[in-house]
Amino acid sequence: MFSKINHVAIVSDNYAQLCKFYESVFGMKTSANTRPTRAVTVGDGYVGLNINPRRAGRRAGLDHFGIQVEDADAVYERMRAKYPSVKWLKRPSTRPFAGVTTHDPNGIMFDISQKNMTNRTSVYVENDGNAAERHVNHVAFRVMNPELSAEFFRDVFELAPANVSKSADDPNYYLTDGHVTLAIMPWDITDYDGTGIITMGMDHIGFKVESVEAVKRDIQTISDNNPRLTPAPVATGAEGIALEKLFARSCPLGEYRFADCDGVLIDIADR
Repeated sequence: MFSKINHVAIVSDNYAQLCKFYESVFGMKTSANTRPTRAVTVGDGYVGLNINPRRAGRRAGLDHFGIQVEDADAVYERMRAKYPSVKWLKRPSTRPFAGVTTHDPNGIMFDISQKNMTNRTSVYVENDGNAAERHVNHVAFRVMNPELSAEFFRDVFELAPANVSKSADDPNYYLTDGHVTLAIMPWDITDYDGTGIITMGMDHIGFKVESVEAVKRDIQTISDNNPRLTPAPVATGAEGIALEKLFARSCPLGEYRFADCDGVLIDIADR
């Protein structure tokens, strides 16, 4: 593939603790080249997860994803030619995963990197492409015009339609690099009837696992051993139940839904 989804980023007040959650629950490996005062990075062998400390003015939660491309100049030319509203910004050399940060026509922010960019270090060069048994298999976001986002990622990054069994009433678009799927979901304010309104943008991370039941057992053991790594509750109270129902009906790729210990939504499914 011309492109691969190579990282997902989270902003957290408890970034070091969150690192331990993903290590413990999903067996992700911490980079040998850590940046403990800036962020922590873990990986599943294919995708890196960058967990950034929250700074003043930044929202906590699932923040963005990154795409590695074969030819960054070709990407910029495609964006100039067909999507003139899209702009991009070169990132500092301290970012070991992003040469450029940009956005799609709906304003979804993401990073672009190329294999030979000089600032690529850490887990983004350590991943060997062989995904672990528990690995990231989709990243989901919500926008007003999902068709436009799907067109953009097809045209510019050559992501292909994913082999997803869609029901007749499924409004999502699914694109893949052959391993990780982008689930592009519509945002409609009326979907949040009965629960807190979540703004457009990144929605959740999905993992494929060897056994959903085994993950559930592991979560219970981890929580018993260290309550700080207990997943944040989702379906609590009437508003939480409404949110969990929205989550369940919005994305058919997962079988079991929960949140990490900092509230980022996750779903998992058997391999």
